[in-house]
Amino acid sequence: MLLGCAGALAADAPAAPPVLPAQFAGWQLKDSIVKTIDPGVADSANAPILQEYGFQRLERATYARDDGRKLVVKAAVFTDASGAYGAFTYYKNPVMVDEKIGGQASSVNNRVFFYLGNILVDATFDRLTTMSAAELRELAGLLPAPVGNARNLPPLPNYVPKVADAKNAKYILGPVALDRVGSPLPAPLVDFKSGAEVVIARYQAKLGESTLMLIEYPTPQLAAEKFRQIDAAHQPAQQQPAGTPSILDVAPFFNRRTGPIIVVAAGPLASSEANLLLGSVSYEADVTWNENTYVSKKDNLANLLFNVIVLCGIVVGLAVVAGLAFGGFRILMKRIFPDRVFDRPDDREIISLHLGDTLEQASRRR
Repeated sequence: MLLGCAGALAADAPAAPPVLPAQFAGWQLKDSIVKTIDPGVADSANAPILQEYGFQRLERATYARDDGRKLVVKAAVFTDASGAYGAFTYYKNPVMVDEKIGGQASSVNNRVFFYLGNILVDATFDRLTTMSAAELRELAGLLPAPVGNARNLPPLPNYVPKVADAKNAKYILGPVALDRVGSPLPAPLVDFKSGAEVVIARYQAKLGESTLMLIEYPTPQLAAEKFRQIDAAHQPAQQQPAGTPSILDVAPFFNRRTGPIIVVAAGPLASSEANLLLGSVSYEADVTWNENTYVSKKDNLANLLFNVIVLCGIVVGLAVVAGLAFGGFRILMKRIFPDRVFDRPDDREIISLHLGDTLEQASRRR
């Protein structure tokens, strides 16, 4: 795992800022951090697989403590969290012990592997202590986090049923890793160029170990097309169309499609056991709306009526206050200036037209 030597790393140092800190949890950087963007230097045996996971660069740093202990940390940076998670599952093996560091972690002897975001860390202690895990948790907290969609983990591994060995499932993004892990389907039939993602897990059947394979495509329509191709490849050789890739010899073979996911079970499985295993994988669409699905206050009729009533109350209240203020002002003026401002004799005369009078009465008034 990430076995590049210091000399080779230093010869190919990219200009990106380092992701490893100068110090953490009492550990001090002993030498300068060396880097490489060459996956062959990072891990010559698995360079093509690192490229499939979106490898960007590797950093190597040596740390020391005052008590003389040493620690070598290698941090592989990937394009996104899916790549770091996939590389972690690829390097993990069943003999490792699970740890609680970063996103996921495993250890074997004096080495600890963990990933966080788009960074996969390989830490090798010269001597482990009870605080080693806590020290690496502090290191994980100092690693830079990816932004946007690059921090999202793939949802496909969540569909692996609990009856399978989900802890050691492999998340695969390319044909080289698929061939190395071992698959009941050949890489051309999976067709990673179409955007396929694969998870392979082992299942302990009654008759022996079987393989559970989940293949997710970008759309259900594409998954349906690939499902028909897999069915065609599973037919006897004389019935297969020309040019159809053949399924590896892992009979018996069972498959099922749920949404954009194709589920394959292969190995010593009884039909009832295989159907139960395939049925435990069920795709649930996760729809995200970019508009509000609730009624806002301005669109709520009851809220509008309530506001109208409140407005009417305010208007009536203002009218009452204005009336009281005007009436009070008249009373005050009459007490301070009697017969001067209001109720003056001239103001009391009323002009009358006398429309009911006769002509004689009108002449008399003149």
